[in-house]
Amino acid sequence: MDSPFMATVAHALANESLRVARFEFPYMRARRERHARSAVDREAVLLDTWREVIALFGGGRQLVIGGKSLGGRMASMVADEARVRGLVCLGYPFHPPGRAAGPRLKHLKSLQTPALVVQGTRDSFGGRTEVKDYDLSPHLRIAWIEDGDHSFKPRARSGRTEHQNLAAAIDAVRDFLKTLPSIA
Repeated sequence: MDSPFMATVAHALANESLRVARFEFPYMRARRERHARSAVDREAVLLDTWREVIALFGGGRQLVIGGKSLGGRMASMVADEARVRGLVCLGYPFHPPGRAAGPRLKHLKSLQTPALVVQGTRDSFGGRTEVKDYDLSPHLRIAWIEDGDHSFKPRARSGRTEHQNLAAAIDAVRDFLKTLPSIA
């Protein structure tokens, strides 16, 4: 939650007068506290953590949830159940690098929550050339970050900078949030 990537995105959105909250899954907290690698929590633990966070913030329609990579994937798996207002995934892991897409797409076909995936065009977890052929929900939009990797970092020869790509990602999130219906 304290990575430079997450801090940059969170601070930029908070500067737009949006309330932004970050949290850690139990395995990430353990890594930070013990200064050692620990195994990723089981999916059930990750999903329950999301449910707890949603409940902590009042749940439901007033929230837009999301995250980076695995955090966004887990958010996407509880979004419909929690009946949140929207979903934002930064660098969605459509598949493990070098492997074909599989079960990570199943729930994205029927997703009902308005969703935005911000994805680098050369993300090894799903770049533009692969993802364009996926059967995804009409409620899910993808904003492509030119020459971006999984964290939107471009190659030097692209002529783009990491700062430009992060700014483009933040703009895409801001624009998406403006499209969401207001809450009554």
